[in-house]
Amino acid sequence: MPLRFYRRVRVLPGLSVNFSRSGPSLSVGVRGAHVTFGHGRITRTVGIPGTGIFYTHSDGTHSGVHATGHGWLWIAIAVLALIALTSALH
Repeated sequence: MPLRFYRRVRVLPGLSVNFSRSGPSLSVGVRGAHVTFGHGRITRTVGIPGTGIFYTHSDGTHSGVHATGHGWLWIAIAVLALIALTSALH
């Protein structure tokens, strides 16, 4: 079985940056339903928390990651913008 690496950092409630060997991605949503942007695709997941039952749908690509090849850059910009917005509101 191959070794895998995965780390999730919660930036704000409902917003996480995920790090893996294949690169970063951004997840938005709540427990049981979230959307993940990264790795050249958009993935939507809906499930029943605590049961292991879920449905996942992945769309091919979205222009920001696929066209430029710099998905990490768009994620970093989004995270920094959210941090700035949050600190401005407090």
